Amino acid sequence: MASTVWVKKTSLAEHQIHEEELPPLGDGEVRLKIESFSITANNITYAVIGDMFGYWNFFPAQGDFGVVPMWGHAIVEESLHPEIAVGERVYGYLPMGSHLDVLPGKVSSGGFTDMAAHRQPMSPIYNQYSRLNADPEHDPAKEDERMLFGPLFKTGFLIESMFRRENWFGAKNLIMTSASSKTAMGLASVAKDLSPDIRRIGLTSKGNVAFVEKSGLYDQTLAYEDVGNLDQVPSVSVDFAGNSPLLHQIHAVLGEHLKYSCLVGATHVDARGISGGGSEIAGPKPILFFAPDHAVATVQELGPKGFGEAVAKSWKSFLDAVDGVLTFDKRQGLENAADSFVETLEGRTDPNKGIIIHP
Repeated sequence: MASTVWVKKTSLAEHQIHEEELPPLGDGEVRLKIESFSITANNITYAVIGDMFGYWNFFPAQGDFGVVPMWGHAIVEESLHPEIAVGERVYGYLPMGSHLDVLPGKVSSGGFTDMAAHRQPMSPIYNQYSRLNADPEHDPAKEDERMLFGPLFKTGFLIESMFRRENWFGAKNLIMTSASSKTAMGLASVAKDLSPDIRRIGLTSKGNVAFVEKSGLYDQTLAYEDVGNLDQVPSVSVDFAGNSPLLHQIHAVLGEHLKYSCLVGATHVDARGISGGGSEIAGPKPILFFAPDHAVATVQELGPKGFGEAVAKSWKSFLDAVDGVLTFDKRQGLENAADSFVETLEGRTDPNKGIIIHP
C-alpha cells in the first residue's frame, strides 16, 4: 500500500492522506521506498507557484489536489532495471508520501534520470537522482543537513553567481528579506566567501533578530520595522519573503539607490505579490529568479566539473558556518508531515529547528 499527502491547491492548509495499492512495476522501472525528507519554506514555494512553474506535475494527484515535492532519501524496494539493485539508496526529488516509482535512464555510477513521460516537460534538474554509493556530495553524517539545506543552498549559490556575473549591478549592499530562511543564509554564506566587498544586510522579524545575528552570516541585521534605516547607497535586494508591503517599502526607502530587485520564494504566503494594494512599485521592476535557468548559465560559465567543484567548496564552508546554529526536529509519519507543512505554511516554525520527516 502506498500513502501520499494530497494538498488542496486552492487552500494549501487542507489535505488528506490518499492510499492506494501499489501497481506492478513496468519494464525497467524501479520502486523507491521513501526514508526521509525535510520540510522547509522551499516546499511552500513549490506549492504557491505550483501552477505557474509546473511543480504540481511531478507527482500528479486528482481533481483539486496536488502532491508537494520534497527533497530526501529513499531506498530501492523493488527493481526491474538491470543496473539498479534492491537495497541501493538514492537522494533526490520525492513526493510527500511513502513510495515513488521511477523509470531510470542515463544511468551512471553516480546517478540516473527519471524518464517517466509526464516528467519530461519540466526542468531536468528535478528528475535527477544521486546514487549514494558513488555520490561525492554524500556524507552519511550530514544527511539531515543535505535534505534541509542542500537545494536551498544551491539556489543561494546561483543567486550570488548571477549577481557576480553582472558585477553586482554596481551595488555595495546586498539586502535580504526573511534572513532566517535557509536560502537567505546560503546566499549570505556564499557572498561572504566569494564577494567579500559586498555588505550583507539581513531583514527579519523582531523575534528572529537574535537567531540571525547568531548565525554570523550578516554584516547587519534589521527588524522589518527598521527598514527605514537602510543605508542610502547603491544596493540590490533579494526578497525571500514574498511580502508585498515590505517589498514596496524597501523600494520606496532606497529609491534610485536600488539597482536590482530579485524575487525568490514566498515564505509570507498571505502577503505575496508585488501589487502593493494597486500602487505602482518604485524603482526597478522586481524580477523572479528561476533557479534551473540560472543553473544552466552557471554550468556553461564554469563547465560541469568546475561547477561541481565550486558548489562543493562553498557547501563545505556553509556547513561549517551553520554547524550548531540549528537543531533537527525529527517527526514520524505522514500525518505529522502534513501538519508540519501547514505549520511552515502559516509561519509557525521555529527558525532554530529544521524539520525532518520519516514517513
